[in-house]
Amino acid sequence: MHPLQPIGARSRALFGLLFFVLFFAGWGYATLGGYVSKTFLADPITMVQDGYDLLVNQGFLFDIGMTIWRVGGGFILSALVAVPLGIIMGAYKPVEALLEPFVSFARYLPASAFVPLLILWAGIGETQKLLVIFIGAVFQIVLMVAVSVSNTRRDLVEAAYTLGAKDSGVVRRVLIPANAPDIAETLRLVLGWAWTYVIVAELIGASSGIGYMIINSQALLATGQIIFGIIVIGLIGLVSDFAFKWLNRWLFAWRLA
Repeated sequence: MHPLQPIGARSRALFGLLFFVLFFAGWGYATLGGYVSKTFLADPITMVQDGYDLLVNQGFLFDIGMTIWRVGGGFILSALVAVPLGIIMGAYKPVEALLEPFVSFARYLPASAFVPLLILWAGIGETQKLLVIFIGAVFQIVLMVAVSVSNTRRDLVEAAYTLGAKDSGVVRRVLIPANAPDIAETLRLVLGWAWTYVIVAELIGASSGIGYMIINSQALLATGQIIFGIIVIGLIGLVSDFAFKWLNRWLFAWRLA
């Protein structure tokens, strides 16, 4: 190995798979070998058995579907608001000066702190859960998009003005296309954060979802079910991450050329 030396796709996949093999081997050794009490950490076999029971007998597929819907809904709402606002902030310095202090302040506020207020305002239904994800994601996206747009190469903007473009044309024909790959990458990163917010939203006042299952399993000391729920979240996140990467490569193939 040498610093920054690239490796092939096959080697990358093998190394990634190797880590999971080593992780599960260490987990099995610690639990099945009796080094860790199964009360506090279920072994891999028990986790698989509990997961099968959840899927077949306890309707866990419905919980998974509800969580995916909440993540998707809250994330799409935040993207629809944040991306245009971030582009405007990055393009127009007066707007940036007006909004950046508040956005920078708000992005440090934990979404979980809003849960009691959101329950008062929206009840314990789906609106409250969507708003938790929205608040957790929207300010992050706004600031990251604004930074990307504000760092657009000045020579591209000046060339557009030289060719007779108006302000709206510069935004539409230069700033947005030049930063579209970075904006898509920002959305991919923030989608991962959205999964942490949905679990927080489902821990209080929920009657379905992966977080609801996890909190119920905690009361029963069913650590196998808890671990299975966590692994399901990770797998869904991994699939969505790969899907985002594939979509970005397809949409912005020119960026890779």
